Amino acid sequence: MHKELKGMFACFLSLSGFISPGQAEDDNINWPSFRGIHAAGISEGPALPKKFDGRTGEGLTFKVKVPGLAHSSPIVWGEMLFLTTAVSREAGASFKPGLYGSGEASKDRTVHEWLIMCYDKRTGKLLWKKTATKGRPKDKRHVKATYANSTPATDGKHVVASFGSEGLFAYTVEGDFLWKKNFGRLDVGAYDLPSYEWGSASSPVIHEGKVIVQCDTQGESFLTALDVRTGRTLWKTPRDELPSWGTPTVVPSKKRTQVVANGSNFIRGYEFETGNELWRLGGSSKITAPHASLRGRAHHSDKWTSSGTPHLRDTGGGFGGPYAEPGQNQERVRGMESR
Repeated sequence: MHKELKGMFACFLSLSGFISPGQAEDDNINWPSFRGIHAAGISEGPALPKKFDGRTGEGLTFKVKVPGLAHSSPIVWGEMLFLTTAVSREAGASFKPGLYGSGEASKDRTVHEWLIMCYDKRTGKLLWKKTATKGRPKDKRHVKATYANSTPATDGKHVVASFGSEGLFAYTVEGDFLWKKNFGRLDVGAYDLPSYEWGSASSPVIHEGKVIVQCDTQGESFLTALDVRTGRTLWKTPRDELPSWGTPTVVPSKKRTQVVANGSNFIRGYEFETGNELWRLGGSSKITAPHASLRGRAHHSDKWTSSGTPHLRDTGGGFGGPYAEPGQNQERVRGMESR
């Protein structure tokens, strides 16, 4: 089971770097963070094969073996492809995929090595590999999860990777270490069963020199912005939230750039420069993993509980806040005007 899963991971990794012969390089091919630019989940550039087969190699430009376990996604900038993984000392370490209701944690608490790796996206050649940290995990992980759930982020100069309670790590795209940020223990698990530890999964985002990180835990929950060059905290905003696994989304605007962060209690909009909360929309499900995404001038969250997807509207010169779709329960939409 373990080998089969890792083989599939390697195949999709190679597809992420697929470029047809003669195709021009441009910004549309960059995939800098979780679900790509503005978390839209789409790319206008690559011409992907109509068929691919991980076992035979059909439709793939390369296929490489990746050590360890990871649910994080690869990211791409130019000709570089970055990924993270966590390598356990336990022989045959794995996770248990599938649809089932079990919430217990994995028993693997052996020494792990958390890696950041860079490949040539055209050939699959390993360009560099760095050990961010090594030791026994500070937290347990869900039996379905890994210790490398969060996708890294890059701006073409820096690469930032989050490993939950192990810390946030920054490197240059050449593999030179820059800084580490320790947020302490991030206890993320079942909101109603604190003893269940499932592990972190929210991914960092880089925008205009800032690293945005969302941490919703059993204890302190917060959204924070760090200087991508130094790791210095620029602002930190408390959040009254249950544990969640969503990734923040930066929404650029001529009027005011915002950070939209999903959560169990509310979907919230924050001012990018200061971290001040601008509006909120809720309530929501108690176990929250999806994120907001930006497509053109429409912004929406991938999660709603009963009446469809809540859309967030660009009001013309700037992103003004939430509104309810026709037929949507108006009492569920609690918007705050941008201040």
